[in-house]
Amino acid sequence: MNLAVGTVSGVVALVGAALVVVGFLGLRGGLKRNRFLGVRTPAALASEEAFLLANQVAGLPVLVGGAVGVLGSAAAIALGGSLLPLLIGLVGMAVIVLAGAGLGARAAAAMPEPEPALPAGCSGCACGGCSLVKR
Repeated sequence: MNLAVGTVSGVVALVGAALVVVGFLGLRGGLKRNRFLGVRTPAALASEEAFLLANQVAGLPVLVGGAVGVLGSAAAIALGGSLLPLLIGLVGMAVIVLAGAGLGARAAAAMPEPEPALPAGCSGCACGGCSLVKR
């Protein structure tokens, strides 16, 4: 087996496995807002709910993309260092993950903005002053 193909296969397998974990966490809603993982667009970072929605939508494609990368690298190693399965797995992983991230970003952008909080005095007392505050 070619050492370079084996090394790149190992790296692709590790990245794919990490993407499987991130996709699973996003799909289950276990991925909290952080600095490194998940859909990180301005719309997704606008609120906790938007981040959760974006990563739930992107979770399955990210999980599948990571699995494609792992399977492509495993096939490359199993076939004695063949480059073709590795390239197919790498390109497939990138395309599927980027498509999932795009779907998640669009879902977060489509989320309505939260209603502005009413002042402390407007708690449904029917005094008529709330109509002056709302626009």
